[in-house]
Amino acid sequence: MNQVNLMGRLTKEPELKYHGTENPLAVTRFSLAVDRGISKEKREAGERPADFINCVTFGKSAEFVEKYFRKGALVGVAGRLQASSFEDSEGRRRWATEVVTERHFFGDKRGLENESC
Repeated sequence: MNQVNLMGRLTKEPELKYHGTENPLAVTRFSLAVDRGISKEKREAGERPADFINCVTFGKSAEFVEKYFRKGALVGVAGRLQASSFEDSEGRRRWATEVVTERHFFGDKRGLENESC
């Protein structure tokens, strides 16, 4: 089973692009800063380690994310982890891992409460 659930803050504005010519597909990429679980003592001392997770979504969900999500907003996402490889401009094999999100939730009052796509 490949299932990912995350809650974090957007690190920048989501980027929407359309791919294809005949029936263009909306693709939105965004990044989440997801806090790591740490002890109360470390948190009170000001430590706030986070993981920065790259995410991508498609179609109507992509348009929703671009329209309603903003940098700094707390959001929740559900989807799956996807790894892919490609060849860079110098011919070297590179790997990329990202979360393909399918459901999106507002985590604070900056967006529409209890709405999801």
